[in-house]
Amino acid sequence: MRNWIALFAGCSVMLTASANNPAPPAGKTAAPVKADTPAPAATPGRTSAYTPPAPQRSKEEEAELELSQKIAQRLAEMREKQKQRVVTAARAQKAAEAKRLQDQKAAAIAAEAKRHRTDWSYEGETGPANWAQMNVEWAKCGAGQRQSPIDIRDGMKVDLEQVGFDYHPSTFSEVDTGHTIEVTVEGGNFINVGNEMYELQNIHFHRPSEERINGRGTEMVMHLVHKGPGGRLAVVAVLLERGEQHRLIQTIWNNLPLEKRATVSPAIVINPLDALPERREYYTYMGSLTTPPCTEDVLWLVMKQKMQASPEQMALYSRLYPLNARPVQPTFGRVIKESN
Repeated sequence: MRNWIALFAGCSVMLTASANNPAPPAGKTAAPVKADTPAPAATPGRTSAYTPPAPQRSKEEEAELELSQKIAQRLAEMREKQKQRVVTAARAQKAAEAKRLQDQKAAAIAAEAKRHRTDWSYEGETGPANWAQMNVEWAKCGAGQRQSPIDIRDGMKVDLEQVGFDYHPSTFSEVDTGHTIEVTVEGGNFINVGNEMYELQNIHFHRPSEERINGRGTEMVMHLVHKGPGGRLAVVAVLLERGEQHRLIQTIWNNLPLEKRATVSPAIVINPLDALPERREYYTYMGSLTTPPCTEDVLWLVMKQKMQASPEQMALYSRLYPLNARPVQPTFGRVIKESN
């Protein structure tokens, strides 16, 4: 740039000198004009190339640039928020899946527990109509073809063998099971039927009677449960109606436990023979337990002669268990025999 200025200054000086000093006459040579100021020498290390000044941006261009920057910043913020939303949604989905699996597991555990319930009763959702659904091991309560009790009708009258009762005075324990009053008698009391021996396990009660004879039941019934070879069961049923005081029942009532599921063992004896009527004719059929798990292949011996219990004895039991009887079940063409 300085060279250009120096050159321009030199040219201006020469033009001025030419104007002040006219050209010499022909034949004479004009004396050389010495420049007043020598041309500046080039500075070592600097380029002599010309660099034009940077162009100035207009206000519109600056505004456009500023807008572009704002848009870029806004897009970056939106991308970050979108990323955060994706992360949050993934976490929420993971938490929801974990909760679903936990709920599913809890439901499975609850369903499994429900299928193994033991809190059966005689009414409501835990009553006889629902026993089969409460526990997988109680399926017979709903699907069995040999269930008890039944309405005993049209029995085949035959000469049934006499049941041999080998009972004797025995010590006992007594418990309120939450379903009935149950008396456990010491070992050594047997019945002999069908040439097989069955040992007495317990005596318990139901109100009203579970068995019906030609459609009619009684106020209570007493069951004497026996176990024979291979665990096979035989139950002797004695129907109870109002009348005179029953000696065995009174002894049992005198020793009732004060708490449910509490067991007492009195220092006295009872004689299971007192549970039986004088006449020993009976009905017989194949049935089941009348409480869960409703096990089948149970031999039933229902005494034809009823026994009596006093109104006071009946009333006392009704205070504890006003209803603890399973409804009658279909016979499905079972053979029923009765003594002549």
